[in-house]
Amino acid sequence: MGKTDSALDVVGERLDNAPAPILLVVPSKEFATDQLEPRVMSLLDEAPRLADRVARGKRNKKVKKLIAGVSLRLAHAGSPIALKSDPAALAIIDEFDGMAATSDGGVLGLVEARGSTYADSSIGITSTPSLGIVDTVLDEASGLEFWKPGLAEDIESPIWKLWQEGSMFHWTWPCPSCHEYFVPRFSCLRWETPEGGKATPASARRSAYVGCPNCGAVITDEDKAEMNLNGRMVAPGQTVSKHGVVVGDPPDSSTVSYWVSGLCSPFVSWGERAERYLSAVRLGDHKGIQSAINTNFGECFAPAGGEAPEWAKVSEHRGNYLRGELPDDAVHLVATVDVQRNRLIWIVRAWGARATSWLIDYGELWGNTDEQEVWADLAEFVTTPICGKRLRMVLVDSGFRPGKPIELPQNRVYTFCQRYPRFVWPTKGASRTLRATITKSRVESTPIGETSKRGLELLHLDTDHFKTRVHEKVRWPNDQPGSWYLPSDVEDRYCKQIVSEAKMRLASGKTRWVERSKENHFLDLESMQVAAAEMLNVQRMSGAARQQPPPPAEEAETGPAPPARPPQHQRDKDPREFHSLFIEKQQPRNWVRDGGRLRGNWFNPRG
Repeated sequence: MGKTDSALDVVGERLDNAPAPILLVVPSKEFATDQLEPRVMSLLDEAPRLADRVARGKRNKKVKKLIAGVSLRLAHAGSPIALKSDPAALAIIDEFDGMAATSDGGVLGLVEARGSTYADSSIGITSTPSLGIVDTVLDEASGLEFWKPGLAEDIESPIWKLWQEGSMFHWTWPCPSCHEYFVPRFSCLRWETPEGGKATPASARRSAYVGCPNCGAVITDEDKAEMNLNGRMVAPGQTVSKHGVVVGDPPDSSTVSYWVSGLCSPFVSWGERAERYLSAVRLGDHKGIQSAINTNFGECFAPAGGEAPEWAKVSEHRGNYLRGELPDDAVHLVATVDVQRNRLIWIVRAWGARATSWLIDYGELWGNTDEQEVWADLAEFVTTPICGKRLRMVLVDSGFRPGKPIELPQNRVYTFCQRYPRFVWPTKGASRTLRATITKSRVESTPIGETSKRGLELLHLDTDHFKTRVHEKVRWPNDQPGSWYLPSDVEDRYCKQIVSEAKMRLASGKTRWVERSKENHFLDLESMQVAAAEMLNVQRMSGAARQQPPPPAEEAETGPAPPARPPQHQRDKDPREFHSLFIEKQQPRNWVRDGGRLRGNWFNPRG
């Protein structure tokens, strides 16, 4: 990216226009004497206004130069004496992440102390980032996807910590097609995949391009120079127009910080970067992958690959049935629904004895979730039998909250679930540790924010637990009790989304799920399926359960009738199987009178 040359330009400008002691700090002594010192001398010799001022002969030392009597010292992180020897009005630290802490304290603290005698002292720090878990966040005002400040315990990279404490400027590009600005990063890099095969490093090098996250346009290397020419630095809180006008104030900070993607470098093509990354992936070289992410793209690397199975392992669970077919051993049908701004994503899985399960179908209901039409489609979906069998349970994620202050889709989730209280539940993932894998809370809001007389139970799911269970299912052998099956015609994209996140163990000992890909909806839905199975207690369900008669055809609008009450010997043998049935009986508003008694009533088997 030319960071070191840029730093030397700053040094030369300061020595020419406002001479003052300068300190250059690099990671190692060898780097200082073998690489940096020759480049410093080249700068001093080639600049006409500086060449005549340089002290020559014995006064020209390897690690200390005198320019018109002003010192320019080269120091390295392993020498506290050199870091503390001279005052400095300007200090520049290069490759900060490659510096180990010294015995006398951190490098930055020692360097900051060198400028205490100068009122206008300043420090410049550059580096390629290293390890850390970082996410992105979409800025609603600008439409730009910025890096989200991470927790200190999640980030090991010192430069990234410093960067997110500053103004957090991002280098942005205008798309040649739609002219909207976007932040280029690794996730924007694409390459063609041969039909029915995998992309090789060589094919990726030939076909690599950048996809515009706004319009999806294909951007080639030939567009890079023009985009860099019209690029703009934009910080959170600012907006940039199609004409490149930046408006607004950056975050208030005494540090000005900038981040530039490696994709912007004019020295390396996108094809070369794609080839290097895929070569490391094919070799399973995690160090190589980290190096590719760090140096090729200027991004933090989260070493999470070993905690999740590969998608090819997921595809091994294809069974001998097609999408839409219902296996004979299926007892319960469960649907789970993910709410997005413009669609509802759903899957249906059948559960049988000992938690054996089969993915039946999956799809999307397109429509603005602020409006009622897509919810009417969902109502028709959850009340329509599949292969003559009705849904036993439906879980709908209520965690999505777009921008409208009153008519929120989250409240639409609650409204929808209130229509079908016997078998439809709203859920929300919990990032904190829960006292149980599933907990309940009472929701008292209505679609317009009023208080509900009856309320609604919201299920809080331990996402860490249930995602871990899904990956355990992937590793479970086929043709065994508890097997997890996919239809033979399931798409590869479904399999890939199941491993779109991986668990990473932090230095603090805690664990966190890290995104491998933004497309992770089916993993979320499968984790909700496991939660539903736990509520139905399917792991304790015996093979005899599938012999129960089907529910009656006549159903109330609120959903299917509960299953028939089992014989006494079954209740005594396994009372926990009827936990979900007991929950249903706590809905007295759904009881109906049948022949002089309340059908659906609950009786204590002990009298």
